[in-house]
Amino acid sequence: MTPLWIGGVAVLVIAALLWWRSHSGARVDANGRSLDELDTITSWEPTPTRVLTSQERLAYAVLSRALPEYIVLAQVPLARFLRVPTRNSYNEWMSRVGQICADLVVCDHASEVLAVVDVRQPPHSASERNRKRHDRMSRVLKAAGVPLHVWTENALPTAEAARLAIVPAKPGSATETAKPGPPPRMAGRTLPTLDDETAGVIPDEIIELGEPPPSTWFDNLEPPPAPASQPRRPPGR
Repeated sequence: MTPLWIGGVAVLVIAALLWWRSHSGARVDANGRSLDELDTITSWEPTPTRVLTSQERLAYAVLSRALPEYIVLAQVPLARFLRVPTRNSYNEWMSRVGQICADLVVCDHASEVLAVVDVRQPPHSASERNRKRHDRMSRVLKAAGVPLHVWTENALPTAEAARLAIVPAKPGSATETAKPGPPPRMAGRTLPTLDDETAGVIPDEIIELGEPPPSTWFDNLEPPPAPASQPRRPPGR
């Protein structure tokens, strides 16, 4: 056998192996290695890093001063506080927007999301990919009825301006630091009454009925594969 012929056979064998792996359901990386065989720790050695950027930390400080009686959370995935129907693939929704994190989330005492603050780069500095991601998140939050406040890096509002924007003062109120009321989108919302399915439930337990989805909430909700169509029987049998 000539070296050229041997090399050709080797290439064909490798190509056949890659084809078999790709069609047998095995996940492989660019080098043909099976992803299922990679160790979670040794293959992706973890190292700690900061949760917030410098500008996000400044924005968090602004919100903490502006809304001391509210809960301010950072880097919350949209899938943590948004529910979606399961008639379509949840994995597809997660790949599109569910894994996107809201920079800062303002919640009431019951952890109900009242507003989202997104700290963005100046328009001329943002990449096309970032603009598309922000646009998709904006459309999802708008559809969910969650107010979105966009703050620009190096041009953050004062604590007073942030409070007025997120929790507007009621007309005629003597001070803006009075007992916080619901934002406009929450004004018409009421908890379930005690004359229906919540009869006998104390108020604190009623709040628990609105618990967010846990981390594994959708694990078993992925639509099952469609059953294979049964072959049609010939007439007369």
